[in-house]
Amino acid sequence: MKFVIIGLSITSSWGNGHATTYRALLKELKALGHDILFLEKDVPWYSGNRDMPNPEFCRLGLYKTNEELYSDYKQEVAEADVVIVGSYTQQGVEVGNWAIKTATGVTAFYDIDTPVTLAKLERQDYEYLNPEIISKYDLYLSFSGGPILNHLENHYGSPMARALYCSVDPDLYYPEEKEKKWQMGYLGTYSTDRQPTVQELLNKPAAEFPDKKFVVAGPQYPEDFPWSKNVERIEHLPPAKHREFYNSQNFTLNVTREDMIKAGYSPSVRLFEAAACGVPIISDNWDGIESIFEPNKEILIARTSSEVAEYFRSISEEERKNIGEQARQKVLQSHTAKARALELVKYVREVRQPSEKV
Repeated sequence: MKFVIIGLSITSSWGNGHATTYRALLKELKALGHDILFLEKDVPWYSGNRDMPNPEFCRLGLYKTNEELYSDYKQEVAEADVVIVGSYTQQGVEVGNWAIKTATGVTAFYDIDTPVTLAKLERQDYEYLNPEIISKYDLYLSFSGGPILNHLENHYGSPMARALYCSVDPDLYYPEEKEKKWQMGYLGTYSTDRQPTVQELLNKPAAEFPDKKFVVAGPQYPEDFPWSKNVERIEHLPPAKHREFYNSQNFTLNVTREDMIKAGYSPSVRLFEAAACGVPIISDNWDGIESIFEPNKEILIARTSSEVAEYFRSISEEERKNIGEQARQKVLQSHTAKARALELVKYVREVRQPSEKV
């Protein structure tokens, strides 16, 4: 099939998580034999920070104005089998209406920010999506699953809402034999809504196990935060070092943003990256987590520091490795970029089902 995708950015991962998501998905779509054109608005904050200026797995079109988009790429959009507009595309409602009007194939909205998008809709902030256009897209692809999909269909009138979660590249994230420097680590930028959980599930257990080492990696933490003496801080950890970071821990902590907890069924890419490395995850709890990983078999759920401490005391080395490996196998089966590409193709065929067998 011919895909045209209009998205925030694929050339620059600076300050956004969209680029890595698009890269992984499009790389696998290309491997399946599909033709892809990615259209990106040429803006100075990305043009000066392009870490993939010439992607090998798709054609790239840069446009400076919407008028340029409409004139230069009208034929490509009209002839495409699938046209996808992504969240946070500048003037996304206008661009989306043009794409829907111009396209003859399947049209889809790809929401890489579903909990944020729904909150924006509720407060009538229509930066890139409004209620009216949701019913015009043939397909709503969502980073969140569960009841939100029913809400998009029943409340906003989407003809078809489907989960297309984030994913992981197993070529980049895999187990390595590394010295276990830390009993448990956490990777994430500071946020006020996550910090109480980091305090409860990492800092307090660290104080209870002074002979073990812990680590928190990520920027913007307050300098005066009272970390336990055995908690190491890493201010910035580039993606190239994430695999080594995970493989150097006995356990890794997953803490979820408040808007993702509220939405439920919203796994983060960190969850899949850690699991792909085979490190057992201790996670906070949220609706739908059991649909991603099976608790106690593939993931450990904790609500209090005492539950974390009990895991440390009661889980044998053999059990620890087994939990990590079970999660890794689940990721390889269900949460790779290739799995997402196959899901996307399946959803497109569902839309086209009246004239095409799935």
